[in-house]
Amino acid sequence: MHKPIFIRRTIAAAISANSLLMLCHDAFAQQEKQLDPVVVSANRTEQKRFDAAASIDAVQVDPLNTPSPLVNMSELLNSAPGIQIRDRQNFAQDLQLSVRGFGTRSTFGVRGVRILIDGIPATMPDGQGQAATATLQSARRIEVLRGPLAQLYGNAAGGVVNVFTADPPLSPEASYASASLGAGSYGQRQLGFTVARGADDFGGLLDVSHFRTDGYRDHSAAERTQLNGKLKWRPSSSTTVTGLVNLFDQPLSQDPLGLTHAQFEQNPRQVAPVALTFDTRKTIEQRQGGLVVEHKVDSSNTINARAYAGVRKVMQTLSFTGAAANSAGGVVDLDNDFYGVGVNWTHATRLNGMPVNWTVGVEADEVEQLRRGFVNNNGTAGAVRRDETDTARNVDVFGQVDWMFAPQWKATAGLRASRVRLSVDDRHITAASPNDSGSVEYHNTSPVLGLVWFANEDLNIYGNLGRGFETPTINESAYRAGGTGPNLGLQPSRSLQGEIGMKWKHGGHTLDLALFNARSRDEIAQLTTENGRSIFQNVDKVERRGVEASWRMTAGAFATQLAYTLLDARFREPFTTGTGAVVAAGNRLPGAPRHSLFAQVEYRAAPGLTTAVEMRTESKIYADDLNSDAAPGYAVFNLRAGQEFKTGAAKWYLFARLDNIFDRNYAGSVIVNDGNRRFFEPAAGRRLFVGLRAAL
Repeated sequence: MHKPIFIRRTIAAAISANSLLMLCHDAFAQQEKQLDPVVVSANRTEQKRFDAAASIDAVQVDPLNTPSPLVNMSELLNSAPGIQIRDRQNFAQDLQLSVRGFGTRSTFGVRGVRILIDGIPATMPDGQGQAATATLQSARRIEVLRGPLAQLYGNAAGGVVNVFTADPPLSPEASYASASLGAGSYGQRQLGFTVARGADDFGGLLDVSHFRTDGYRDHSAAERTQLNGKLKWRPSSSTTVTGLVNLFDQPLSQDPLGLTHAQFEQNPRQVAPVALTFDTRKTIEQRQGGLVVEHKVDSSNTINARAYAGVRKVMQTLSFTGAAANSAGGVVDLDNDFYGVGVNWTHATRLNGMPVNWTVGVEADEVEQLRRGFVNNNGTAGAVRRDETDTARNVDVFGQVDWMFAPQWKATAGLRASRVRLSVDDRHITAASPNDSGSVEYHNTSPVLGLVWFANEDLNIYGNLGRGFETPTINESAYRAGGTGPNLGLQPSRSLQGEIGMKWKHGGHTLDLALFNARSRDEIAQLTTENGRSIFQNVDKVERRGVEASWRMTAGAFATQLAYTLLDARFREPFTTGTGAVVAAGNRLPGAPRHSLFAQVEYRAAPGLTTAVEMRTESKIYADDLNSDAAPGYAVFNLRAGQEFKTGAAKWYLFARLDNIFDRNYAGSVIVNDGNRRFFEPAAGRRLFVGLRAAL
């Protein structure tokens, strides 16, 4: 298949960035200063989080002084309301991430939430994303944007998670190097290093980390190596060029599968026997490069352009043979080539003497997936059962304008027009498996309106209204009931979302509050799920409404933080499941707890010494649409401590954390609508992790 010229140029740019990065291996010194809490997600221009007219949290990351292994985003984002991010204790399925109840149905990876890393999408054109590829050891900030304004970022109804890695230094004096190591319960081992070197107007950063674990449960061992590279060049005061390289290698990730309620209560560390029979596991290899260019034409106009390309290879063994002639097989082998470009223009002007900023842009992305399926001979690939190329591509045009039409009032209006095309080229054609080639195209226009009142320096009140859009992913379209081949009859989900919120700060206190409502039609929901394979259907009238609140206080040596979410997510219309059972109107959306709370009290006991107690609690979570089973509610407590000290030119940080100190048995996540009723993925019991970091 011939790729467009921009794709070849993108690949060349990625290779060039990778070559240049190797020049920066011998960098040393310490980066002392954290970035100010700015955000770009709300309107693609930097501003203070407090001033953003949207529900957004910016979690600052200090790779030296964060008392956590920095392996998964779940370590960092529990303090943000409205988001559920669950460590499934199963590296074969990635984290389970949802925002305001969008994404709870994802059987693996991230669905319904858009992920960006340094402006490069980690979400494919069909809406399927991966959180694990973000390298947290070199991250500086993670933003979570919720509500209607997130719709301006494309095919994801719930929100946007934006990860920003550290910028390389642009002078020799700012060069630095750091290293880390750690060990913990259940065979956890972590090792990493970062080097960054700067010259006049040019700098490079290289971060490498390795993690492995035996796993809390039987048959849940995993191993992962990541590399993140970043180059920054300023050829002039008005132009910045950033090159990005990201490598991700996960050669081992065993899948223990879920447990039934009885198995979960009997022994949460056990593995489903069928997982051992078929050696359920997954391997992942990803290589990605990108280039971002920002050019300030003048004081009023800025152009930002990006291009990226990558490959992602996945091999997964499921818990059945798939030997039937019309089966797609029990071993899945996926080879993905993905690439994309985007450009946007921001202009600042004045209207009636008041500032007006507007942004217009276009984005085009594509993924070509070679999907093959084989018979699963107890963990070994056998005869071919599926061979096809699946393609997803999008072309989106967007615009947004912010007008400060009065001294204390600002209006926002935005529009995104999307075209998403999914196609299948079937090459495995037999009497039992006829030609399933075909294609489908989706079109959508998402408008957004917002208003914010800057009541005073300490209080902002805002409101937003917009339409959401979420297409079926390639994986959701991969299987259909009663037949071979893809389910191209699935329709995209559309939602109408609104929110009203306030942000208040005074002295050492900050308070954020938001009320939201989202109503969906043609929601994409499981028809059946068995042995790791799901078939989906559309259901109407799903409503999500609730309250988000967060509070922070600093008083002397103490710092307190609370994040609470009330989520009432229900089906408002009955529908029929794949077994013929009827889901009643009023049933709660599975995977979405009604109440969730994170609380933390931190105490600086002495210079350089910090201790803290954390609490996380959730109400029960229904596991299926029928609400026939549920994971019980729970509350868990964690302790952590960290000591910073210096020896000569080196700065050190020694930390330890004890999670789930009362050894509570609870379900960390649920597998929604599992046909074998293996709904429950147990969270880890009491566990200790100790780490040491050094920086020069």
